[in-house]
Amino acid sequence: MNGNKYQDARADDALPGFTAGPVSRHALALYCGASGDHNPIHVDLDFARSAGMEDVFAHGMLSAAYLARLLTNWAPQSALREFAVRFVAITHVGDEVRCTGQVVERFASQGETRLRVELQARSQTGELRLSGVAVLAAP
Repeated sequence: MNGNKYQDARADDALPGFTAGPVSRHALALYCGASGDHNPIHVDLDFARSAGMEDVFAHGMLSAAYLARLLTNWAPQSALREFAVRFVAITHVGDEVRCTGQVVERFASQGETRLRVELQARSQTGELRLSGVAVLAAP
């Protein structure tokens, strides 16, 4: 292990983890304003219940943003070449979002060295919420 330094990253290296939350109703309201996603299922309890949910729940893109923050805490934003996520399960009010990443490949592409990183966002109980992959230019 190289001490989690982006500059020295190799396959099998883990990124320093990042935990956000617990997700609050206030955070969901702020995210609505910041993102422009005002779907009431994320902030209106009555609406969420009428849709068959027990409570409001976090925007999937909020957890995706936390995964992006994991990356930019580790590497400069300018290094990001690709970022994709897959939504696996709902993140509930009160959940923590625990983000992890692991370098799975160091390779050459388009004249630069790149790192492929697998990403995961899990709840505090370990349940997978999002998975993803990112490609970053290596220094």
